[in-house]
Amino acid sequence: MIFIKLILLLTLTCITYQDLKTRLVYWFLFPVVGICFGIIFYTSTLAELFFSAVFLNLLVVFILLGVIFLYTKLKLKRNFKDVIGLGDILIFFALCTSSASISFIVLFTSSLVFSLTLHLFASKHQKHKNVPLAGYMSLFYNFTFLAFWGGIINNLYQY
Repeated sequence: MIFIKLILLLTLTCITYQDLKTRLVYWFLFPVVGICFGIIFYTSTLAELFFSAVFLNLLVVFILLGVIFLYTKLKLKRNFKDVIGLGDILIFFALCTSSASISFIVLFTSSLVFSLTLHLFASKHQKHKNVPLAGYMSLFYNFTFLAFWGGIINNLYQY
């Protein structure tokens, strides 16, 4: 299991680095993150709970993307792909296998707040105008799961 955790941490670090550096992330890193999170979560809970949690997490992500799509079209009058990048969408789906539904919603929301805060402070020093959301979220999940595996956070898989 330590091997899976190392692959996960290394992959999240690669996503963070690539997104901050070039705003382009290799697509195959996202399925690796999803699979690693899935293996870790699956081995930590019952199969039925794992599948129901992943289903609910996917439902949350689809609702969120639907709201973003409607807001983009109706309020901003812009194209959806100009507002959110493919890497951001892929990280949303990769994170669906990371934890139980309540933990997922709390972590996902916290990662978005973390990303906003970090971008507000870091945007003065960056040459790009857009937000490296996938990179910031990967950084947040790196910190979170290191804290969990280090015993600082009690449980991410509790319902």
